[in-house]
Amino acid sequence: MTKEPVTGPEQEQEQEPASGKDYHDPPPVAFLDPKELTKWSFYRALIAEFVATLLFLYITVLTVIGYKSQTDIDKVGTNPCDGVGILGIAWAFGGMIFVLVYCTAGISGGHINPAVTFGLFLARKVSSLRAILYMVAQCLGAICGVGLVKAFHKTYYNNYGGGANELAEGYNKGTGLGAEIIGTFVLVYTVFSATDPKRNARDSHIPVLAPLPIGFAVFMVHLATIPITGTGINPARSFGAAVIYNKEKAWDDQWIFWVGPFIGAAIAAFYHEFVLKAGAAKALGSFRSSTHV
Repeated sequence: MTKEPVTGPEQEQEQEPASGKDYHDPPPVAFLDPKELTKWSFYRALIAEFVATLLFLYITVLTVIGYKSQTDIDKVGTNPCDGVGILGIAWAFGGMIFVLVYCTAGISGGHINPAVTFGLFLARKVSSLRAILYMVAQCLGAICGVGLVKAFHKTYYNNYGGGANELAEGYNKGTGLGAEIIGTFVLVYTVFSATDPKRNARDSHIPVLAPLPIGFAVFMVHLATIPITGTGINPARSFGAAVIYNKEKAWDDQWIFWVGPFIGAAIAAFYHEFVLKAGAAKALGSFRSSTHV
């Protein structure tokens, strides 16, 4: 009498030690995928990115302007020690990212930042079409968000800088660029680590939400770089504020808030995918095996 082969869960348990993997890396996304344009889920994701960035800019820019108003020494009855302070501003940015990533992660991935989208595109986690349209939606959302702040609080907006990113006095452009590169690296590196399927499988017993470390990364970077650049690390945030505020200084420094975050995101993508995940070693091994065939 022959023994029947083992099937189902028992077979999977026997085969699991051979592979040693209890997780699956998603396959690389196609560089250009026109089929996305035929799916409602794609447009729903664009709307989610637009609305999330709008809300992000509205709350955070309003926080910055409110703080400056409360600490204006030229106003009667104000105290320089009043207001939320830099710590409160950092909490506003980090907290909003936590909330909005949590709300939109299942719809669009919760990017809310062209630098994050760019890093994920380099890692082949989103297509070029999706990356470009995400960035457009994010920038439009940022413009609308800051526009709402100006519409509802015009006097305060004009008097207190409109929340625009500008290089602080005493710092040169190289310092500002370096701050944006390193700050964005911290953020995008955290995004990759928090959403790594290997980490999720290994630490499944630890109930940590991915938006939490991402929000904390934004919070910590703001604490360090608000005195230098006002903290960009998000080209849409800087661009939206510059468009509505529309002052020469904000536009003169604008390139820092695009070049810096994109460089930081590229370094983070390379570090995570090719160093930590040994992508370079795997590619080299694949190349060597193909040359010996």
